[in-house]
Amino acid sequence: MIYLIINEPQYDYDVRTMLMAFFRGEKIVTEPEGTDKTLMVRFTVKNGTSTRMYAEFTDRENKTVAGGSFCPGTVRQEVSLTVKKLLYSLLSRYTGRELPWGVLTGIRPTKLAREQIIAGSTRDEVIKNLQERYLVSEEKAGLCFDVAQQEEKILSNLDYEHTWSLYAGVPFCPSICAYCSFSSFPIETWKDQVDAYLDAFEKEAAAAAHLCEGHPLLTVYVGGGTPTSLNAGQLDRYMTALENSFDFSHVREITVEAGRPDSITMDKLEVLKKHGVTRISVNPQTMNQETLDLIGRRHTAEDVVRAFEMARKAGFDDINMDIIVGLPGERSEHVQKTMQALGQLGPDSLTVHCLALKRAAFLNRNREKFPVADTDEVNRMIRICREGAAQLGLKPYYLYRQKNIAGNLENTGYAREGCAGLYNMLIMEEVQTIMAIGSGASSKFILDSSGGGPRIERVENVKSVKDYIERIDEMIKRKKSFCNTHGYLLV
Repeated sequence: MIYLIINEPQYDYDVRTMLMAFFRGEKIVTEPEGTDKTLMVRFTVKNGTSTRMYAEFTDRENKTVAGGSFCPGTVRQEVSLTVKKLLYSLLSRYTGRELPWGVLTGIRPTKLAREQIIAGSTRDEVIKNLQERYLVSEEKAGLCFDVAQQEEKILSNLDYEHTWSLYAGVPFCPSICAYCSFSSFPIETWKDQVDAYLDAFEKEAAAAAHLCEGHPLLTVYVGGGTPTSLNAGQLDRYMTALENSFDFSHVREITVEAGRPDSITMDKLEVLKKHGVTRISVNPQTMNQETLDLIGRRHTAEDVVRAFEMARKAGFDDINMDIIVGLPGERSEHVQKTMQALGQLGPDSLTVHCLALKRAAFLNRNREKFPVADTDEVNRMIRICREGAAQLGLKPYYLYRQKNIAGNLENTGYAREGCAGLYNMLIMEEVQTIMAIGSGASSKFILDSSGGGPRIERVENVKSVKDYIERIDEMIKRKKSFCNTHGYLLV
């Protein structure tokens, strides 16, 4: 627990952001709670000249442990960066640690690199800028450039400005994993409500399609939850609802999160093939059985192999696999075992997540019972995955970060040529409107801000399945009202 005292509220967000980066998982309070267990952080801004101010970082005994000066400036973005760099210096000295991503705390670092690439900057120039301006390590700056370069290569051939993408959600799972904080519900508990959910979903799909008439649909992503939690008949009804509502004639990619191997059967795979699905995920998260049992996956490592081979037999030639590094009890040797197992299967893309514990997740609420690896160990795991991906011929093509992510690191998607997930890049780079339907879905509209560059507006659906079914007319009205107010969805 960190007891934060700050005398200038305008710097509160910047201070908290850097504290969270250095002290992952620690609670930050502004009133003392059990001060015998509290680290006190006093960030005091003192007046100086008109161009320079002074800040001190003190411990719980109110002794100054670090300090420095900064120019307040006038542009908020620059002020924020300056304060973060000052704090980074102070906290780095205090903890004896450096962060791989420096002061970059946003979830989309590749946007910075891509902007520079579009402006004509070389690899060396981009890396130098990330290192000097944002204190990013050379390793992560190089990764950021490589991903941004691959993104720009692919996105430059897509007409994303005059098209849109669709996210369709299925909120059910075979069981809820211990690390999960998504809006998902056990299918066994909700099996009697699935048909009512599909009724509401069909209604929303038809209404959303009407709002998008005349504008080509580029990609479709069916996520959740686990869509293949539905039985084959329900899955067929779901996919038929999408096809009957939306024009798929211009669609470049249809992804379905098959996800849980224990939800995959041949009849479901045949349904997906029948509906033209081009890309699926079969996600082990780890190939270590002890960990699978601990995190509540309720399937075996052998089930992963079975599901993957079944998908190949069904004719899928673009299969993604997700893994998570930093899971409780795992070390580098566990990740090495997972990568060796995946290497024998040969997925077409691989998404490597660092464990990010959201507030609602079981593991986060029981953190003391499930110790996780430290930053250095998680970084070693990441390198094992990167090397394993390279041996499979997979290149990094998208990257994002999350709050409370293990080791202050990143999630990276790797893919072989022609198998990069288009939807993943479009939503991470925030360059295209994403219409989202289903419970818990969040539409993201890219709108013109009259010369100041595009701005992003969100329209969210309720998360509860029960509320979604009962309030579907309200969800539809939200989208219609937004689109009517703003003229339409595209820039």
